[in-house]
Amino acid sequence: MDLSLHGVTVNAAGRALVEDVTLDAPAGRFVGLLGPNGSGKSTTLRAVYHVLKPAAGAVLLDGRPLDTLAPRERARAIAAVAQESHTEFDFTVAEVVAMGRLPHHGLLDRATAADLGICAAALRQVGLADLAGRGVLTLSGGERQRVLIARALAQQPKILVLDEPTNHLDIRHQLEVLALVRRSGLTVLAALHDLNLAAAVCDTVHVLDGGRLVASGTPADVLTPELLADVFGVRAHVVPHPASGRPQLLFDRLESQEDSHA
Repeated sequence: MDLSLHGVTVNAAGRALVEDVTLDAPAGRFVGLLGPNGSGKSTTLRAVYHVLKPAAGAVLLDGRPLDTLAPRERARAIAAVAQESHTEFDFTVAEVVAMGRLPHHGLLDRATAADLGICAAALRQVGLADLAGRGVLTLSGGERQRVLIARALAQQPKILVLDEPTNHLDIRHQLEVLALVRRSGLTVLAALHDLNLAAAVCDTVHVLDGGRLVASGTPADVLTPELLADVFGVRAHVVPHPASGRPQLLFDRLESQEDSHA
């Protein structure tokens, strides 16, 4: 399923948090949303999974405006893993993952054998099958993050929206989770703060700065020393990864005028 944003603007407290954002996430592609803190990445994603309503523009799924779809139809199309997901109730891991099946049934319907199989497969995919009976409040932050990704996979969406999906994960699980998502065949739009991970997994990237889109293209085309200095305020040295050939970034502080005169 294709995902498109056309001229999306989101306002809050009388100002635009994101303004006139236009981007495409073609079916089956892994698309990264990059930018410094406060650039509008999370706000853009919230418009995609319909927590925030754009003041202007539209989010389109295969050309259909998102706000014309019924809630259940949206939930079957889009699964989201937000940056901050808390629960005060000690559901088991299996119960949390099973919530991903709700868009496919009525609220009071019992899970079928097929549902249980889908949930078990999702837990195996994220490496947590042995924790199915554990309470989520007993898990580490990284384990909880993988449970939320399993819940999204159990939802069997066409589009997966991820807001900093590698938060709390060690490097092994960062690589494994992103590889799993990339292999899923889903259309993926992910906000990522680790630029090297973005360069390694994304087909295309879009860079936000101050709520506006400032660059779009392949990681090799976009993640240039000039853009990284302008947007992120760092000096970057771009080198090819010895195995994949994809760009990898080595960072230094940008020297300020005060530093140069010290």
